[in-house]
Amino acid sequence: MSELRFVVNPELTTELIDELIGCWVDVTNAGGAVGFVPPVTADDVRKTAVSSFERCGGLDHLLVGFDAEDRVACWLILADSGSWLHAHWRWLLRVMVHPKHQGDGYGADLMRAADSAARDLGLDALHLTVRGGTGIEGFYTRQGYTEVGRIPRSIRLAEGDERDSIYMVKHL
Repeated sequence: MSELRFVVNPELTTELIDELIGCWVDVTNAGGAVGFVPPVTADDVRKTAVSSFERCGGLDHLLVGFDAEDRVACWLILADSGSWLHAHWRWLLRVMVHPKHQGDGYGADLMRAADSAARDLGLDALHLTVRGGTGIEGFYTRQGYTEVGRIPRSIRLAEGDERDSIYMVKHL
């Protein structure tokens, strides 16, 4: 286990928001599939990020992993589906590990922390989607997720560069 300290719904100070956005920018520019296509700047990401963070603390929950220097190392959002019929599960959104921590096991730690947070919330399952063509679905399979479907060519990165959306689930 790494030296991470996980916090669910930390106080969203200006400094923390800037650090989360900085992580998002660095992950995207390193090739991570977290909602943008590189190159991006903090200004490109800020509107989406702030909108996402505003929902946290209610039915959505921000999970942040802080490293030994108390800096953001990884984070994700456990997002509500918006329907009481699906209140027993959450989507995992914006799952990311800062590039400087890639290969340190922080991704697996983040996923275990998400499982723990979900169980604490009384949830039965976690769902996520991944961008096809990245190979990241293998990581999620190792974390106990199963592919349950895919939508061919549903993500358009650029004209002529279309990827599948791969849907995965883990029952807790």
